[in-house]
Amino acid sequence: MNLEYQRHIYFMRRAIELAELGRGKTSPNPMVGCVIVKNGKIIGEGYHEEAGKPHAEINALNTLTESPEGTIIYISLEPCIHYGKTPPCVPKIIEAKPSEVVIAMQDPNPLVSGKGISELRNQGIKVTVGVLEHEAKKQNEVFIKYITTKMPFVIAKWAMSIDGKIATKSKNSKYLTSIESLRLVHKIRNDVDSILIGGNTAIIDNPYLTPRLVEKTSNRTKIRVVLDKKSGLPENLNIFKFKEGAETWIATPFSDRRYKSADRVIVIPPVEGKIPLGKLMEELGKENITSVLIEGGGETFSSAFSEGLIDKVFVFIAPTIVGGKDAPTPIEGNGLAETVADGINLRIENIINSGRDIVIIGYPE
Repeated sequence: MNLEYQRHIYFMRRAIELAELGRGKTSPNPMVGCVIVKNGKIIGEGYHEEAGKPHAEINALNTLTESPEGTIIYISLEPCIHYGKTPPCVPKIIEAKPSEVVIAMQDPNPLVSGKGISELRNQGIKVTVGVLEHEAKKQNEVFIKYITTKMPFVIAKWAMSIDGKIATKSKNSKYLTSIESLRLVHKIRNDVDSILIGGNTAIIDNPYLTPRLVEKTSNRTKIRVVLDKKSGLPENLNIFKFKEGAETWIATPFSDRRYKSADRVIVIPPVEGKIPLGKLMEELGKENITSVLIEGGGETFSSAFSEGLIDKVFVFIAPTIVGGKDAPTPIEGNGLAETVADGINLRIENIINSGRDIVIIGYPE
């Protein structure tokens, strides 16, 4: 690896660090960071702070301490060339007259996808693409899925005992995991657009489904989606009573069912007596919901895995033994495979400690 490329990695890593500051705030836009370097020194930097606000490149240009002419501009995502809620960034970059633009990854958005890079090169600016590309794609995995499919990125999260139970046989589950794990769950909630549970979970656990234990980082309303396929939902549930910064949407096959306290009802025609989650995800995607966190229960997870909807998994494992053949497990239903060889394998991304628990983070293969 030559010295020039090492410098590119150093400054691109800073751009990606800056982009991370926008996590949970930029949806449906990507997280982007920008660093402007002159003679080996950073003279400007910025990141996309919130959807609808100026992009990273503009924020970086606005912090310049000297002329940008002849600089190297590092951007974690290809700059835009189209008008959206804000003007395109490419003309502003060209106006700055840098000697080179270094980009981590090409924008998968069809409105951009290579066009920004081509325009910069057409203007005689050297463009280098692919520096820390893997890290940049990982950071914007939600945006990449949504912008290319119009379907939200779906995360499954469950907590279980070391013997694989999510509650006791009497359905008691509070609190199986540690306060540190609960805070981590609230951080994940804070980062996503929407949280989904089944109707049984809403009734038995009576959750709030809000990120109360972490600092709120976005002005965007959190959407709580609850499935109601049969029983109706009591109006005194916390999802209906607690409204601050959150809405509650009900997905149901019944067009005549009324929910006085719901913010919205989405009618989904049933398939074999169940709500087809793939169709629900299509409807949520139409509402610019780019990410969905599924928090259970077992029937909901079974349907989501069966339909191939899960993109990422967080499994919280407590060092507790519950036991009992009637105690519920994370994946209920009729099973996902006839043989072990047919089961869904996870590509493990990370295993971390969380208080007394461990957390397995992975991707279905």
